[in-house]
Amino acid sequence: MKRKTVFWAVLFALLAALGAGAYLLRGGGTRAAIYVDGALYDTVDLDAVAVPYERVVETEWGSNTLWVSHGAIQVTDADCPNHDCVRQGAITDGLVPIVCLPHRLVIQIVE
Repeated sequence: MKRKTVFWAVLFALLAALGAGAYLLRGGGTRAAIYVDGALYDTVDLDAVAVPYERVVETEWGSNTLWVSHGAIQVTDADCPNHDCVRQGAITDGLVPIVCLPHRLVIQIVE
């Protein structure tokens, strides 16, 4: 019985150490990079957002309304014809960016 307890204690300690190491290696916070027509328009530190807020990105091609919250960003409204960027929902990681082709807008999570 004592061997089992020691085994589980060591296993949980190793998992905790791995988790802490991964957190520390991640480095800086999560940021959203907003690009318009291929050029960096702005960056938003998503980890620093305490109170969610709305932001409008207006360009010569159209307007997109963004909802920025802690760790996530999404397009809630756009004046483009297809609204694919709105239907995509919130993103929290860098796997898939939000893209609005008619407005030449790309929002990507960078860490």
